[in-house]
Parts: sequence; C-alpha cells; structure tokens
Amino acid sequence: MAQVWTLQKIMALFSANSIAAVNSSDTRMTGCLLTGIPGLEHLHIWLSIPFCTMYITVLAGNGILICIILSQPNLHEPMYIFLSMLAGTDVLLSTSTMPKALANFWLGSSHISFNGCLTQMFFIHFLFVADSAVLLAMAFDRYVAICSPLHYAAILTTKVIGKIAAATLTRSFFIMFPSIFLLKRLHYCRINIIAHTFCEHMGIAHLSCSDISINVWYGLTAALLSTGLDIILIAVSYIHILRAVFHLPSRDARSKALSTCGSHICVILLFYIPALFSVFAYRFGGRRIPRYVHILLANLYVVIPPMLNPMIYGGRTKQILEGAKQMISNLAKESK
Repeated sequence: MAQVWTLQKIMALFSANSIAAVNSSDTRMTGCLLTGIPGLEHLHIWLSIPFCTMYITVLAGNGILICIILSQPNLHEPMYIFLSMLAGTDVLLSTSTMPKALANFWLGSSHISFNGCLTQMFFIHFLFVADSAVLLAMAFDRYVAICSPLHYAAILTTKVIGKIAAATLTRSFFIMFPSIFLLKRLHYCRINIIAHTFCEHMGIAHLSCSDISINVWYGLTAALLSTGLDIILIAVSYIHILRAVFHLPSRDARSKALSTCGSHICVILLFYIPALFSVFAYRFGGRRIPRYVHILLANLYVVIPPMLNPMIYGGRTKQILEGAKQMISNLAKESK
C-alpha cells in the first residue's frame, strides 16, 4: 500500500508540474488580451474621438515647441533645453500607450504578444520616471537661477546638462529594467486578459499563479526611490526659491522671479497631482471607485499633461512666443 501511495503521489506531482508548465507557457505563447476600458466597451468608438484629438495635439504641440527651441539660438539655454527634453519625453510617453489604445477602440485589436506587453510596460514606466527626473532638473535650474544667479552660467554648463540627461536615462533604465526579469520568472495561468488599455507592471503580474509579493514590494520601492524622492527634492528646491524670492528688494524683481517659476509649477502640478490621485484612488478607493474610472484616469494622465505643457509654456513664456514668431517669419521668407 505504501508503494502504491508513493507511486500515486509521484504521478500527482508530475501531473501538477506538467499542468504548471503548460499554464506557464500559455500566456507567453498566446500573448495577452487588452480589454480596453471595462464596462465602457460600448462607448469605445466615442471615447476614441477625444483621445485621438488629444494625442494629435500632444504630437503637434510638443513637436512645434521642440522645433522652436532648436531653431532659435537665443533659446539654447538650460531652461529651454530641459523644456525640450520634457516635450520629447511627453511625446514618447503618449506614443507608448495611445496608438495601441486607439487600435483597440477602432479595430478591436486587443491582442498583444507577451514580449510586446513587457516592452510596452517597460517604456511606459521608464518614460514616467524620466519625466519626473526632467521636472527635478528643471526645478534645480530655477533654484540656481534665482538663488545663485551670478554662478548660473558656471554651474549649468553644456557639459553638466549632458551629464544630467545621461543620469536621467541611466536612472530610469536601472530602476525599471529589473521589473522585466521579475515578471519573466513568474508562472502564468491560462487567464491572459488584462482589464486595461495598456500593459503595466502589476496588471501583468496579476496574470500569474505565483506569489507576486516581490513584484509588489519592488514596484513600491522603485516608486518611492524615484518619483517619491523627486517630489521631496522639488519641494525642497521651491522652499528655497520662495524664500529667496520674498527676500528680493523690489516688487518688480519678485514678480519677475515668480513668473519664471509659474509655468514650471503648473507643469509640476499637472504631472504629479493626477498621478498621486490615481495611485491613492487605486490603493484606498479600489472597491468604492468603479474600475473604469481608474482606467480612464490612467489614460487621461498620459495625454492631458503632455497636451497642456506646451500651451502653458507657450502662453506664459515671452521668449517662446517671440521664438515662434521668428520661426514663422523665417519659414515665410524661405517659402518666397
């Protein structure tokens, strides 16, 4: 009896391992299905109109802003170089999500390969961390310009700006690259449906039959050490900036200094407030707030700040408006 029981136990273990292997290869072989916005499938066509309009505005607005900065020599200053970096990152962030989402809305193209899903996930999170780092660099630029104006040109040289750009990309890469291996190590079940318009870390992890506690803790740690740290450093920078501004002797100097920071503060609020709201709503209001609200917020987040950033800087920054007029004037002369 003992031998029979042992043989049955071995066969059961072998069978379980075989099923696990089949399940593990299932999602990897067949890929994933992105449902779009769950509960609003009947409105996908209508929802695609504002999302498409916003995405086109992102491409046009940020593309024009980059062209203005590159074409005007007087805008080749640290503040505007960082702004062009932000515009480029915004375009890539929107492009990493919107084309697939629109294809899903219009054509019902919900399928994505497993490796394609991992690639999309990596670039979404990589670009989000890079965006946050660029905002920190812009805060540092304003801090130096207002708190140490005499040393501004000596501190923010072209070489230093290049190092900041390299550090931004390097940090974003090393923070997000391990997440690919953390997802690759998991065993996946037969369920391969992601209730979202794009692939993100925990959405993929929840397809797994394995323990995902490492993924949860890594995601939280990565967010705290990147975006969380950036928020703290930006806040500290602006405390010093405001302290320096209110110690300026003349009212005109104070208003001018505040106006130069106003655009950046608006962009910071646009970037972080929706992100923090989305995170806290997901963590603490998951059962009270419908799932489609979370998905809508996530999609709006990757198009609304990138769409509004060029408008904010273009409308509030005199040098950019003048640069736009000069670029249009030069194009008109060339066409003649």
